[in-house]
Amino acid sequence: MKDLHLSWVSAALIAALGTTASAYTVSGTVKDDAGQAIANADVTLVKENKSTKTDTDGAFTIHEDEAVEPPPDAIAASAAPGYISINSGILSFSQSGNTPVSVRIFDLMGNEVFKQKLYGSGQVDLTSGVKAKGTYFAQVAVGSAKQTIRFNASGSYGAAFSESGHALLKEVQPGETLRVIADGFDTLSVPLGTLDTTLALTLTKTAPPEPTFKFGYALKNEPTPSKGCGTTSKLQKTRSVENGDRFELRVGSENREYFLTLPKNYDNKKPYKLLFAMHCMGSNAEDFVHHNPDQDHPSPYYGQQKLDTEGNYIFVSPRGDTDGMPWSTSSDKDHKFIDQLLTTLEENYCIDTSRVFMTGFSFGAMVTNSMAQDMQDRLRAVAVYATADYNIYLPKNKGLPIAWMAVHGKNDGTCQYNRARDSALKRILKNNGKADADGNFTDASAEKPKEVGGSGHLCYDFTTVDERFPVKFCSWNGQHQWTAFDNGNWQNTWVPEEVHKFFEQF
Repeated sequence: MKDLHLSWVSAALIAALGTTASAYTVSGTVKDDAGQAIANADVTLVKENKSTKTDTDGAFTIHEDEAVEPPPDAIAASAAPGYISINSGILSFSQSGNTPVSVRIFDLMGNEVFKQKLYGSGQVDLTSGVKAKGTYFAQVAVGSAKQTIRFNASGSYGAAFSESGHALLKEVQPGETLRVIADGFDTLSVPLGTLDTTLALTLTKTAPPEPTFKFGYALKNEPTPSKGCGTTSKLQKTRSVENGDRFELRVGSENREYFLTLPKNYDNKKPYKLLFAMHCMGSNAEDFVHHNPDQDHPSPYYGQQKLDTEGNYIFVSPRGDTDGMPWSTSSDKDHKFIDQLLTTLEENYCIDTSRVFMTGFSFGAMVTNSMAQDMQDRLRAVAVYATADYNIYLPKNKGLPIAWMAVHGKNDGTCQYNRARDSALKRILKNNGKADADGNFTDASAEKPKEVGGSGHLCYDFTTVDERFPVKFCSWNGQHQWTAFDNGNWQNTWVPEEVHKFFEQF
């Protein structure tokens, strides 16, 4: 650059540096999670309002060489005459006023490597202020007028300048952000502290929107947190028992009993799945919280707690009616109890309301089937062992589907196998057929299950049902017992694992 002689300092500085100043260079690459380049992505410096697109290699550059216009009052300022020029990294100056020439040099990482104020007249070799070979930036300022110069140094170092502190390489506008937008990917926003930088950016593919349905949820849907998420339970236990706590709930004019087991390290911000364990005749609610092992109680909650190795479930065991039968055979009192209990639990604990399950054996299976008649909007799936369609209150069926699994011994002399197959199963299938174009579920009751022929067991998955509401029917060559097994005895039961897999598909 040739020398310039100007009579106004601020104007002189701008004129002298304007043709050589480099404002900034932001560059980098944009790739996906697999490391593949993303072409034609929009890359924008939001505050600077500068944009570009990535090339076929995913590379981009936003570069600006600019001259700063003098402030409106530059020519009118009453400043002393001066002389400033820069040629091949040599700053020449002659300044007789009171405003010094400020020189600062930064490396490419934004570290300030020297800082100096110059008065009077003289020359400064900018390269003598740096130790290492490379590219640097010098910021030269007089008053409010300033500009940045990029230069290369050979690595010589003179004592004329001293190192002092660290600062951002480039003065950026507060909140400056590099924004990257590409079709099929989540928008990425990267805050910037300097405008001279190189970035390696990765975009995440946008998850498709979760489908919505006339009724029910998608398979593997996101959790739906209950009202109790983020709150502390207000429920007061009546006593603690092994593996849980006992509570009472006032329903109408009765106090109803239930037991609750929370996962270890319960977190009130994490939505948990909820499993109801409905007891059979000859048992009570507490038996399914803790019990000495036998064929009816091999482990808590029908073996499901043992399989919950990650602590994703809350378990509850409600006690049935007290009129001589485990559960009401003539009224909806148990339905009111379970409906109120579920609401109470969802208000006091963090529950995934889209993953509430119920299971039971014999009378517990009967009441579970009863709940499946009119609680399809609150129960995601049920599993019944040796169920029957008699000796239990059955409300009017709402005509809505529910995921359903059954296990039944072909030689069951207490709850007839044929009645479970031809009545309970068919009633479920009638509502669970694949949805039509209007979202209404069709009748799948014409499909017949395959059944075990000899020893062992056979689980049949129905093919004409909606995939969101699967139906599984397991037959085995046994009697009235929920711990079905193929070899050995009840300790070898395959039922808990099959039921756990059935629930975990949602």
